[in-house]
Amino acid sequence: MTPATAAPIGFALLLPLLLAAQPVATDSYLSALPAIATELGSASTSLTMFVLTFGVAQIPVGSLADRIGRRPVLLGGLALYVVAALAGALAASAAMLAGVRAVQGAAMAAILVCSRAAVRDLYPAHEGMHVMARGLTGLGVVALIAPVLGAFVVQWAGWRWVLVLMAVYGAVLLAMCWHSFGETQAPQAAGQPAAQGGVREVFASRSFRVWSCLSASSYGGIFCFLLLSPMVYIGYLGLPPALYGWIPSFGSAIYIGSTTACRRLLYRWGPLRTVRLGALLSISGALIQALGAWHLPGSAWPLMLGHAFFSMGHGIHQPCGQAGAVGDLPRLAGRAVSWSGFMMMAVAFCVGQLASRFIDERHSHGAWPMVVPMLAAGSAIVLIAFVWLPRVLAHQQQLQHKPKEKTT
Repeated sequence: MTPATAAPIGFALLLPLLLAAQPVATDSYLSALPAIATELGSASTSLTMFVLTFGVAQIPVGSLADRIGRRPVLLGGLALYVVAALAGALAASAAMLAGVRAVQGAAMAAILVCSRAAVRDLYPAHEGMHVMARGLTGLGVVALIAPVLGAFVVQWAGWRWVLVLMAVYGAVLLAMCWHSFGETQAPQAAGQPAAQGGVREVFASRSFRVWSCLSASSYGGIFCFLLLSPMVYIGYLGLPPALYGWIPSFGSAIYIGSTTACRRLLYRWGPLRTVRLGALLSISGALIQALGAWHLPGSAWPLMLGHAFFSMGHGIHQPCGQAGAVGDLPRLAGRAVSWSGFMMMAVAFCVGQLASRFIDERHSHGAWPMVVPMLAAGSAIVLIAFVWLPRVLAHQQQLQHKPKEKTT
């Protein structure tokens, strides 16, 4: 199926479901971490391995999707996602669970890369941010439900059934894509060998670098919440798992509203003012959490309020950053998406690993291991939005006006 007959309306319905495979694999899993640690002796390694392979696998997957097309890579990734989830449900040790979750992370990489590359295949660059915002709104709806559902499944049926539900979701999505997702890459490009120097061309793009750093900084902060919040809220503050499940869902509800507002802000204000608003929200959320951890260390409310503000900023930065990183590179969309995604996961992995070292059984550092990385992420976002991004956009405008000056 060519781009002209790929039914963008059908893809617009599939996109949020494809993107939502990630929160299904992570957010629904959060409440299971304490139970997994009790039964198998280790829990956070399985989530870390998922994120690590999710990031690394995007690099070869992006090149593969540029060579052979989006459809076969996407269908293969969905099938592997299902198999890995079922294998995780049968895991007898922490090492086995970490291994199959690593495989599932690689499968998730194929799903995400092909989904984001298809956006660039089907839509012009100026529409990409709006399309991604719609897709991420749908992702937020699933992310809203996933942690609550996961918490109740863990409490009433056990953590293994969370992985079974992941497999069911992946299987349904595989069937839908098998029948509805056509090849979106142009036929003349799908069979050609990879362009020489493609990676160099990706990183030579100023637009790619700034937008990728924006999305990576925002995701790094939110990942530290995903990784460490169960230990902070359940272990340190003593909340029951079922009640904790509502906290990431609360953040997802805020995220949904923010991605919806992002579309309107982009039409009214343009990318720069929209991103700057998001930066102010991100740093405000991190500062609220820091003040709460300092003055009210035993209270969950400042942490929740700060997370709400940070989630608002995250809902602006992700559609802008993910679409902006690919906008100038339509010929190398697969590789641009893969390297952008790798940067997000690399930042999340490194920051998460560093922060998790300050979590101990006595929780002697309180909520600070979760709060400090989010504060660092908010600071980086402010620098990008107010210093780096304006220079890149001004440079792009100069390049656009140069041909007109020569012809006069």
